[in-house]
Amino acid sequence: MIYSKIRLHQFTQDVFIKCGMPASDAALAADVLLSADLRGIDSHGVARLSGYVRLYEAGRANMDAHHKVIHQTPSTATIDADSGLGLVVAPKAMELAIEKAKQVGTGWVAIQNSNHFGIAAYHAVKALPHDMIGISMTNASPLVAPTYSKERMLGTNPICIAFPSGQELPFVIDMATSNAANGKLEIAQRLNKELPNGWVQTKDGSPSINANELKNGGALLPLGGHKGYGLGAAVDILSAVLSGANYGPWVPPFVAFLNPLENLPGNGIGHFLGAMRIDAFRPAADFKLHMDNWITRFKQAQRIDPNQEIFIPGEIEFNTNKDRELNGIPLHEVVEKDLQELAQKLGLNL
Repeated sequence: MIYSKIRLHQFTQDVFIKCGMPASDAALAADVLLSADLRGIDSHGVARLSGYVRLYEAGRANMDAHHKVIHQTPSTATIDADSGLGLVVAPKAMELAIEKAKQVGTGWVAIQNSNHFGIAAYHAVKALPHDMIGISMTNASPLVAPTYSKERMLGTNPICIAFPSGQELPFVIDMATSNAANGKLEIAQRLNKELPNGWVQTKDGSPSINANELKNGGALLPLGGHKGYGLGAAVDILSAVLSGANYGPWVPPFVAFLNPLENLPGNGIGHFLGAMRIDAFRPAADFKLHMDNWITRFKQAQRIDPNQEIFIPGEIEFNTNKDRELNGIPLHEVVEKDLQELAQKLGLNL
């Protein structure tokens, strides 16, 4: 079924308010979730809403969190998120990074004691209107096995870098450091589809195309073997070892039915966000002129198939966003049923 952005946003906001979140924070959290659905990242939008509610019910997510800066310099800060949702603290941390960048050229904020922060792109693109490059990343619960291992040690640990442009669309790369995000497996499960080769392995380390392999003790595989393993590890270190959050196999699971491990080395999960002022390096107008030139030339690259358009990172998501703003957001029947049950439980109307 197709839902309007306005209706889904109001419902999502109402759910968070029912869980004790202040209205302004609830509106922000709904913005982050709906941005995923609008961009076509259906695995990280309202499909995750009931998961946040279950974390709250399990006492693992503080819906009335009051984050605080626990360490800072003119260009850096570390924030304790008070066990709140990353959906709320990460955008606010990005705003702090932007303010620091305005003052000294760059701003960097590490976050500890947080929870899942939605899609990384939402936070990184906040830098674009300020003629800044935005960077956002987060660690996540361990589902990915290091190269040559069968043990889950890393999360899908996404990273996003957003570059402003002039007349062209901005360049926004938002990617997991595994071959596929866990949400892609969830979508495949709903559609009863097999996975491409190279996405997952069995609990013994053998290749698999079973979308339910993680439930059987298997693991996701890093992007490009040891290169993705190294990139995912770097995201883990910047997000958590640097901030004081949990890292590696100690990152708390997103699902509420699994309890965090004992004797954790840090607090919650971690994020890392940054903003770099273009004019700290060269005039912003010059940079954007050459970004337009870069984008135009790459889109004109020789095609293997003349009918297959060449896209820059972020372009497909931009086009999807434009379409769904106008025509509504399609929800899979499994997601719609989940939201209907959530609405009934909370006394709301989807």
